[in-house]
Amino acid sequence: MFAVWFGALDQRPLIRPDEGRYAEIPREMVASGDWLTPRLNDLKYFEKPALQYWATAVGFKLFDEDEWTARLWPALTGFLGVLLAGYTGRRLWGRTAGHLSAAILASTLLYGVMGHVLTLDMGLTFFLQLAWTGFIFAQQPDARAGRRWMLTAWAALALAVLSKGLVALVLTGGTLVAYSLLNRDLSPWRRLSPLAGLGLFLAIAAPWFVAVSLANPEFPRFFFIHEHFERFLTTVHRRNQPDWYFLFIYAVGALPWTLLLLHGLFGAWRREGGAAFQPQRFLLLWIAVTFGFFSISSSKLPPYILPIFPALALLGGRHLAGLSRRALLLHLAALLPLALAAIWLAPQAVKWQDEDYSLAMLQGVAHWLTGAAGALLLGLVGAIALAWKKRTIAALTALATAGFISGTATLLAHGELSPYNSAKALAAQAAPRLRPDVPFYSLLHYEQTLPFYLERTLTLVQYQDEMAFGLKQEPQKWIPTLEEFKQRWRTGPHAYAVMTVDEFKKFVAEGLPMQEIARSLRYVIAENVRPAHGGDGGDCAATPAAPPCNGARIQP
Repeated sequence: MFAVWFGALDQRPLIRPDEGRYAEIPREMVASGDWLTPRLNDLKYFEKPALQYWATAVGFKLFDEDEWTARLWPALTGFLGVLLAGYTGRRLWGRTAGHLSAAILASTLLYGVMGHVLTLDMGLTFFLQLAWTGFIFAQQPDARAGRRWMLTAWAALALAVLSKGLVALVLTGGTLVAYSLLNRDLSPWRRLSPLAGLGLFLAIAAPWFVAVSLANPEFPRFFFIHEHFERFLTTVHRRNQPDWYFLFIYAVGALPWTLLLLHGLFGAWRREGGAAFQPQRFLLLWIAVTFGFFSISSSKLPPYILPIFPALALLGGRHLAGLSRRALLLHLAALLPLALAAIWLAPQAVKWQDEDYSLAMLQGVAHWLTGAAGALLLGLVGAIALAWKKRTIAALTALATAGFISGTATLLAHGELSPYNSAKALAAQAAPRLRPDVPFYSLLHYEQTLPFYLERTLTLVQYQDEMAFGLKQEPQKWIPTLEEFKQRWRTGPHAYAVMTVDEFKKFVAEGLPMQEIARSLRYVIAENVRPAHGGDGGDCAATPAAPPCNGARIQP
């Protein structure tokens, strides 16, 4: 599993928008040497805290600036989450429950995918998991060991805040309050070690927030108000979805364990033994509070409910360790129609062909999806055969293996769409013609993956979107109108510009002097047409017959 988990990280180009954004910010940290103020495309970017940017930037310093290193942090935290789930399940409910908890988490579709996609959600999920794990273990009779675990929980909570903000405090605090009220148990509050814990929390989390606020007085209002309260209460980020949205995300994201995990929740509230603290109840409330919080939010994206999956895996491992043969066979049989339908549907992917997705791309998608469906079907058949022979653990392990392989293949299927979703090929095509000292404009759009692969930033033209805040702080770094750009393009020095294919055709039809130097399915990179030996730009000629410019490693 280790080899596949980390070996698949560089098998796909970075895709827009998140992967390009969260690779480019740490790349710019390394290039500029400024590790305090996050910048995207050389503009202040305060939507998220800096922990993952730092981790990725350190990776870029130690290794290479490539896809493998860019995705290393979510992969590492995701893998650690699997190990932690196994350890926690074993301590709470025995070796079998621990083994099954780890297997479930590693093979759950959404968790496995997000462990290989560059977003901030897996880092947040792991540190939240570590926080509530420390809290659970802090309830043990040994006061000294309990205090160590409680301080671990405080430290993990600080790292969760540095990963994605105040949501970590809301989820953990909400779960603790809900547990205390519904379970009528105030004893966990007495084990919080508030003075030492809060001191440790502030020592870890506060310095960056203080320093970045002192260096950028505009930070506190934007980060704490706009990015938290306005994001939750309004549709300002245009991510509104229906209330049932996360039910669908769970149904698909929890495969192949969707029904089994739900079954495991039914008995989770049952009191266990004579202990005052009930970890299974706490985990159930963690799931309910997290799922409910994001369901009522006005901003919804699929990874938002990722933090419920480690808790689901633990309760699932506990439940499956004692599952009857009959119940297991029924659940496995219920998955067979899904696997058979996937076998039939996978080749149909070629029918999605249009101007964006070529036949070759969709054939690649169909190939991987067919493999994913086939792996799931074979795993199911094997699991049913093992369950029939009353080899329950072996059957569940077979299902987990099939789920892990199927999820990996599904992720690779999405990678086949990279000619449309990534600018890697476009950047490689243009690189021999680009010079680092020549201005580079981005017209009406911003392709998130292009700056990372070009290793340079772009000047935005009549486009703001998520960089509106940064442009407001440094308005000299963009061109507000196309008319101003056109004037510079016609009369200024040698320059490059990236635009959509349709926009390129429109500009050429208008008579704007543009020489195409690279093209993808979506974008064209062009340079302004100038005399072969005049103006800035040296020997970079603007005619098709002229030799290309010498390539260079481009920095901001």
